[in-house]
Amino acid sequence: MINIIWLVMIVAGVVATCLQPGGDITRVTAAITQGSDEAVRLVISLVGILAFWSGLMRLAEESGLIALLGNLLSPLVRRLFPTLPSEHPAMGAMLLAFSANILGLGNAATPLGIKAVEELQKLNEHPKEASDAICTFVVICASGLTLAPGTVIALRAAAGAKDPTSIVGATLFATTCSTIAVLIVDRVLRNRSRGAPPPKQKRRSTIVKRRIR
Repeated sequence: MINIIWLVMIVAGVVATCLQPGGDITRVTAAITQGSDEAVRLVISLVGILAFWSGLMRLAEESGLIALLGNLLSPLVRRLFPTLPSEHPAMGAMLLAFSANILGLGNAATPLGIKAVEELQKLNEHPKEASDAICTFVVICASGLTLAPGTVIALRAAAGAKDPTSIVGATLFATTCSTIAVLIVDRVLRNRSRGAPPPKQKRRSTIVKRRIR
């Protein structure tokens, strides 16, 4: 799907250029060349700072800081997922994924998140539908509660910001608000879905009424 979206965007850009008054197709080539050049420069400028943050987060992982953070988050995660057995492998994978997200370890959080969803799927009574636990886990990861936004800091440093780390406070506040918001919405929608009778029950009740009549 992502490839289709990119293809549509590229084709739309080429068509829009051609339809402009005095449309010059060479603008597309110039834009591609300029964009590629800027992308390479940006990547090279990010190598140093990203290497630093990746190394720092690797030290946190090897020193047991992520595991310690996971232990601190364990009581909260158990309240968010009351139906999940505390000793199930999914619990450990989710704790590690949350810890990696909080510390800005996006590369580590992705495989951990996939592993957690795979374990949660094993407990799903309806495999073709996402369970409540999976939905809650996904929205929490998407809200992105972060203490150390390494990627944003790297981008600010590459752009020449005088104080690249000044974004930490604002990022923590914004991601905290987004996490609280998604948890509230998740809880409201979950309670609403529990209160609504399933479609099969509605059909059965209708059939019974017709038979009684």
